[in-house]
Amino acid sequence: MRRLAKAVVLGVWLLITLFPLYWIVVTSLKPKAEIFSMPLRYWPGEVTFEHYEELFSFADFGTYLLNSLVVSLVAAGAVTVTGVLGGYVLARFSFPGRGALMLAYLVTQMIPLFIALGPLYLLMSDFDLLNRLAGLMLVYVAMLVPFSTIIMRGFYERIPVALEEAAQVDGASRLAAMVRVVIPVMLPGIAATFIFAFVQCWNELFLAITFIDSEDAKTIPVAMNSFITQYDIDWGSMAAATVVSVIPTLILFAAIRRYIVEGLTAGAVKG
Repeated sequence: MRRLAKAVVLGVWLLITLFPLYWIVVTSLKPKAEIFSMPLRYWPGEVTFEHYEELFSFADFGTYLLNSLVVSLVAAGAVTVTGVLGGYVLARFSFPGRGALMLAYLVTQMIPLFIALGPLYLLMSDFDLLNRLAGLMLVYVAMLVPFSTIIMRGFYERIPVALEEAAQVDGASRLAAMVRVVIPVMLPGIAATFIFAFVQCWNELFLAITFIDSEDAKTIPVAMNSFITQYDIDWGSMAAATVVSVIPTLILFAAIRRYIVEGLTAGAVKG
């Protein structure tokens, strides 16, 4: 009875979790007239791909998709590399101000983002980085490096120092010991950090809509926001864009799925 009750609860929870995704997919396949039909149709009476056609024909969604991929991959890669190096320093070296640096990293996560929006905008304008993907990448890296460094520090502290010392006894330098011995053990943590940074960059709207106004530099969240006008919301195109935007994230999760569960839980063992 206990197993049956658990299965029922988990099944209900799964349905509640998956229903919004199902409804988005169904909405993207409905004709415009059927989206608001009453009573509600839980499956389209006539399956149509008109919203997807409009997405890539009338809107330059392919460019927006490519922009999001470039920004998210480059920024997540830079955040991960910086976090790997910074976390190693915080975990393995003792130096004056290390505690203050850790505290500063934590404090930055508590400051509301909109407080820094004015200075950030002026800085981006002074360096001619508005409406440029490079400028958006720099902002994302600066925003995500503190948290990623703290996470990577937690992963490093799970790994015995004796592993590196043994490699150094065999003649390896500290850098070689880190790359050849520690990094392979750290792959779950690195994968989790990369996924975290990628999803944050992929879904971010507030900064992107502030710094990006050019059609050539828009990312997917900014493009999807344009479906909301003063008097109307294009729900069909919005649903189709949501379905398309989820696909790259699903592919990334599938590619490194074996690292995700271990990586997301391991870093919390020590802080």
